[in-house]
Amino acid sequence: MVAALNLAVDAVEAQLERDPSAPVDTTAVAVGLGTTDYHLRRMFSSLAGMPLSDYVRRRRMSLAAADLLTDGADLLSVAVRYGYGSTEAFGRAFRAVHGVGPGDVRRSGGPLRTQPRIRFHLTVEGSVPMDTRITDLPALRLVGNAARVPLVHEGVNPHIAEHVAAIPAADTARLKELNDVEPLGVLAVSDDLDPDRAEGSELTYLHGVATTSAAPDGMDVIEVQAGTWAVFRTVGPHPEALQTAWAATATSWFPSQPWRLRPGPEIVAVQAYDAEAGTATCELWLPVEPQ
Repeated sequence: MVAALNLAVDAVEAQLERDPSAPVDTTAVAVGLGTTDYHLRRMFSSLAGMPLSDYVRRRRMSLAAADLLTDGADLLSVAVRYGYGSTEAFGRAFRAVHGVGPGDVRRSGGPLRTQPRIRFHLTVEGSVPMDTRITDLPALRLVGNAARVPLVHEGVNPHIAEHVAAIPAADTARLKELNDVEPLGVLAVSDDLDPDRAEGSELTYLHGVATTSAAPDGMDVIEVQAGTWAVFRTVGPHPEALQTAWAATATSWFPSQPWRLRPGPEIVAVQAYDAEAGTATCELWLPVEPQ
């Protein structure tokens, strides 16, 4: 996967060099590398610390800054070269990256926030083994109470906490009776995730269970197709241990395994929770397919 990501960066650079005004077709890049746009964007975001779309935007504006300093063309010509129909639109995009306008850069030479070309390298440490199993599940449905919430990368997500706190205990008890298939127990389900995993992007969060039964009236449903899942077991401070493992799937596990993510919900099953100690034993279920 690391080699594929570097080839993806090469493809982005080649496209920007050919025509910096044209959008970069990440789907075509992914297909050309034998993977999927979904998996490519998820891995890029996790390893680079920024969405692929942000990287393309920053690189485009870095090239534009170089042109402003070395090319005598007027601002409108530079704006059109980079795909903008007016100097105002170009200026907004340029300022969003560099913090200053293109006119300021042309006059004073900076300051600039240049985005260097990214190169990925895999460092194999092996000091923290990941407790993982691969399993196949039949088609099932996830039933419970859903809400749209923003993505929070670290710590407790207050929007999810508020949503779960508002669910009557009787509803959760009724859900537990429906659970007749893995993953077992009451689940935290994240669906409709942005593949770039940008902080603040919206997702559907469902507090519910996995079942083959029909959903009770008033409950939300996510239908899940039959498929293969990678299951990661975590033990430790909650939610820190879980969030660390979630990140490590991209930085350590997927780059060294013959699996890639496929679209679908990502599921957390809390098997044990010690509120006094603030620790938990969890299973993280990710939908996968062979590379």
